[in-house]
Order: sequence, then structure tokens, then C-alpha cells
Amino acid sequence: MTREAVDICGDEVVRGVRHRGFVVEGDGRPVPGALWTPPVSPVDPPGPVDAPAREGDLPLVLIGHGASGSKYQDYVRSLGRSLASDFGIAAAAIDGPVHGSRREDGGRDGRRAFLDFAALWSSDTAMTDRMVDDWRRTLDALLGLDGIGGPVGYWGLSMGTILGLPFVAAEPRVSVAVLGLMGATGPTSGRLRRDAAELSCPVLFLVQWSDELFPRDAAFELFDLLGTPDKTLHANPGSHGAVPDHELSSSARYLARHLR
Repeated sequence: MTREAVDICGDEVVRGVRHRGFVVEGDGRPVPGALWTPPVSPVDPPGPVDAPAREGDLPLVLIGHGASGSKYQDYVRSLGRSLASDFGIAAAAIDGPVHGSRREDGGRDGRRAFLDFAALWSSDTAMTDRMVDDWRRTLDALLGLDGIGGPVGYWGLSMGTILGLPFVAAEPRVSVAVLGLMGATGPTSGRLRRDAAELSCPVLFLVQWSDELFPRDAAFELFDLLGTPDKTLHANPGSHGAVPDHELSSSARYLARHLR
């Protein structure tokens, strides 16, 4: 994919971190996303989007959001800004199927997006492959853009694992991942089991002890199936959506250690 496939829609600096919206064009399926890059000096304003990259300038983390959310939900935005400002790592998120800017309402009705995703997950066997392709097209488009050269990491929980684990298994450019809040269960459990065995990069896996959507026994089973010998599990008390803030910070440090 060429860099011309990226349509930049918005470029601003907020508290020192450069934020750009983008759309990856082509293939009949535009992919809407957001990109955060490290702090910009007041005397060194952002360069042009098509500035030549210096190979290896910036590592990149791809962030997969959960069902009912979007590329701009609070924890995604916070993680993207933290990776950029605290660790000097570029971060990008894209809207998942039937979420965010892929919806006519722009993703304002999270409950409807959740229900639509659940229906799609149960009925559309090609959904996972389309999302893997969307992530790969996004990665192709961003590598080499404005000094982004890799290495590459992935962060995604819940739906971010349902659709992200197959991407990590299929994409050799991803060298570290944070996954979790998901188990060896659900409509694509067979796919997740097979792809988990193919993972070879380091993985941090997060589990909520009282997860009401994906019980911990199923999560432990999926963790056990991960093919990589370099895997770590963190379990915390609480429900599916109660991941503590310190765990999100810890996962950012985990990615930074491997990418930097």
C-alpha cells in the first residue's frame, strides 16, 4: 500500500502531542482511524504529512477498542496519548466493524453498536478476516509516514482481542501484544483457538476475576493456548469493564520495554 492511500483529516497539537485523524482508502472499504505521535517542540512544529521517514524513528502501537466503543473512547485516547508523550511511541486506533465512524450515527449509540456487533459476530464468518485485512492495510499505510518506522506492537482487550488476536497471529511485523478480557469461547472460538497457537511474540494477557461476559476459566484456557513461550498473565478483581487504571499504565510500560 502506498502512502497516498492515507487521507489525513485533521492535524492538531494538544498538550504537546500531535493528533491526526485519518482514513485508509481503497479496497472498497474505507478504514477510519486516529494517530497520536510524540510531543512537538514549540520551535519545531509538525512537519508535512509526506515528510520522508527515517527508518526506525518511531515504534508504533496499534490499539483495538472494545465493543460499544470507538477509536476515541476514553481509555483508547488516554493510552494513545500516554504512549506518545511518556514513551515516544506512535499509537494508532481504528474503528471496529459497526462502530464509530463506520456507523451512520458516528458511534453515538454504544448500546446499539454492541448489539449489532454481537449479531455480526454470530452470523458473519468473514468479519474477522475483513478486520485483519483492515489492520494490515492500516499498518502498511502508517509505516513510513512522517518518521514512523517500527517495531510494531498491538494492544486490544475484549473485542480488541476477538479481532486482534487473529491479526497478531497473521502479521509477522507485530513483535509484542497486550490481549485479554476474552476466552476460548463465543462464535469464533475455533478460530481463536487455532490462531492462539500460532502466536510467537511476547504477550501480556489481562483477566478480570469476576468477568460477567467471558468467565475467567475460559480466559485461562485461551491464555494456556497461546503458542508463545514468553507470556504473562495479570488477573485483577472486578467485572469485565473494571480494569484498574494501574493495569493500563503497566501494559503501556510493557509495550515500551519491548519496543524501545
